[in-house]
Amino acid sequence: MESASSTKNKKITDDQLKELIDKAMGMREKAYCPYSKFRVGAALLTHNNRFYTGCNVENASYGLTVCAERVAIYSAVAGGDTEISAMAVCCDIKGKFQGPCGACRQVLVEFGEDMTFFCVKPDGTYQEMVVRDLMPMAFTPSSLAEAAD
Repeated sequence: MESASSTKNKKITDDQLKELIDKAMGMREKAYCPYSKFRVGAALLTHNNRFYTGCNVENASYGLTVCAERVAIYSAVAGGDTEISAMAVCCDIKGKFQGPCGACRQVLVEFGEDMTFFCVKPDGTYQEMVVRDLMPMAFTPSSLAEAAD
């Protein structure tokens, strides 16, 4: 099958992209957001062709809220997968493509600056980008190594 998108190490097929977007849209429906009412769903695909999902989970103590992107990534790590090929995120904003918050951008960089990232609107349309473009001049694991030299 022809590639819909690719990362440095892994190609994602059209079928995988459709499933990734469908899963992100479905997870948006499961969000627990009684305070903001702002639903977000995320899905990722690992190099091992496994899908992991997440939704935002709010808390009355707002600082304890966890974003959908981080829930999906932490689920992948708990499942033994740290090599992520692509992620799709869908939120309730209809009029524009919405990127992740700064904390999620930093976590995304940790798992791959070359990861393909899809911002998805509720109607299923999407914008494709690369994580490095979401977080220019990012603090990365290699930054720690450079500081030690």
